[in-house]
Amino acid sequence: MTGQDTSNAGTARRSDFGELYRRITDAGLLRKRPLYYAFRAAGLLAALALLLTWFTAVGASWWQLLLAPLFAFVLGQLALLGHDIAHRAVFTGRRANDLAGILVGNLVVGMSYGWWVSDHNRHHAHPNREGHDPAADAILFARTTEQAVRTKGLRRFVARHQAALFFPLLSLQALGLVAATWLTLTRGPVRHPVLERTLAALHYLLAAALLAVVLSPLQAVLFAVLCGAVLGVYLGCIFAPNHKGMPMTGRDAERADFLRRQVLPSRNLRAGRVVHFVFGGLGYQIEHHLFPAMPVVALRPASRIVRDYCAEIGVEYCEAGLVDSFREILRDLREVGRSVPAGPARAAVLGTGSAG
Repeated sequence: MTGQDTSNAGTARRSDFGELYRRITDAGLLRKRPLYYAFRAAGLLAALALLLTWFTAVGASWWQLLLAPLFAFVLGQLALLGHDIAHRAVFTGRRANDLAGILVGNLVVGMSYGWWVSDHNRHHAHPNREGHDPAADAILFARTTEQAVRTKGLRRFVARHQAALFFPLLSLQALGLVAATWLTLTRGPVRHPVLERTLAALHYLLAAALLAVVLSPLQAVLFAVLCGAVLGVYLGCIFAPNHKGMPMTGRDAERADFLRRQVLPSRNLRAGRVVHFVFGGLGYQIEHHLFPAMPVVALRPASRIVRDYCAEIGVEYCEAGLVDSFREILRDLREVGRSVPAGPARAAVLGTGSAG
């Protein structure tokens, strides 16, 4: 009798997403929105062209540093457009998605589209699951006490103080993306290696040439550093509220059904349209994880359906305001950081863990 009840419960859970998918489909929220993405892409490229025109017109001036955050914002928005392309929210065919994604990612933003697709797909398959989700095993932050205990040297110091270092460390995110791009394009497999390498190299050559021609050497270096730091903080602040501070899953834990695997470790932002515009729609993280190919303009109406459905089947649906979400993130990072043992205690903890 018990076995039959368990089987029925498992079958019901597997059908939960099917029912939600039917409701979302009936609402027409999975259809492509080509005009929306055409206007969005045109607007962002026009903004980038305007900034480049302004940059070249002003010339070698320290006032140019004020443009660096604007460049970072527009590049971040273009990266978010590339994110939607990678999820096939824009085009239905793989060839069109790949070509558009490589043009936006490699040529315009300077980030490998092939690397992003591989890394991000693994995250979507196992959100917040240690050993499976690349974002849960990040170099910069320890997400669990086990990760914190395993740290050594400088990494151990960073883990202990990671809450205080959170925003300064985010400024390194863009540098990390550049490093991941070049490691992937020189060593890792991508579907279109020649095209990706050529366009990424062209991006950095053009950027370096523009800085060298327009600015003095010191101005050029400071402009690049400031733009990269702001871009890193911007992208980091977009992705951090989505999963940081939410429940983590051990690498050997039993795998949950798809709906719960996506909903329970995700957090939505309770915010207005301006904030969601800045976040590229990813403040609706639960809906995005359930329906990654859904156009971002459909995420808001989808959230009402998903929220009501989760309440109907008894699945927790997490929402928080922007400030509260970062408070939760910092609180979680602080608690994990406190688990980093000092001195000989670390060896004792490791030894206990090995014996267990």
